[in-house]
Amino acid sequence: MDWFLGLGIAGLVLLVLSLIFDGVLEGVLDGFGGGLDGFLSLPVIAGFVSALGFTGAIVLGTTGTGAGVATGAGVLTGAVVGWATWRFSRALMRDAGTPAPRGEDLTGTPGSVITAIPADGYGEVLLYLAGQPVKYAARSASAVGRGTEVWVESVLSPTSVSVRPVER
Repeated sequence: MDWFLGLGIAGLVLLVLSLIFDGVLEGVLDGFGGGLDGFLSLPVIAGFVSALGFTGAIVLGTTGTGAGVATGAGVLTGAVVGWATWRFSRALMRDAGTPAPRGEDLTGTPGSVITAIPADGYGEVLLYLAGQPVKYAARSASAVGRGTEVWVESVLSPTSVSVRPVER
């Protein structure tokens, strides 16, 4: 039983090391199909070894069968855990979030004037970029008063936009 517990603990230590060093140790297994999406990645191997060890110890301790049956049960459980870890890591690697918002995404969005905009001068508007309120310098062809709802016509720079009042 000590061997099985040692394997289980070694698998957990390997998992912790792979998380701490975050891919540094992955290069060792690249030649064997490793890497973050490979079946021989460190998290997959750690899951396999831990499941083999702990399952073997449980089977050996509770059933009284020999080490061969405990090893077989451990290998079977380790294979399932390794496969599940591999599938989970592949799913995480495929999870592509939405792209970061860019200033060009502001064109056509509504906002409100927070500092009056003089004709052919600059004021300030409050816009929402990816759901977050952002204050921009704003320019308009005509004077626009504070509190007026506006539409962004174009992006002039990373911090300024051209707006026009919303006509209702």
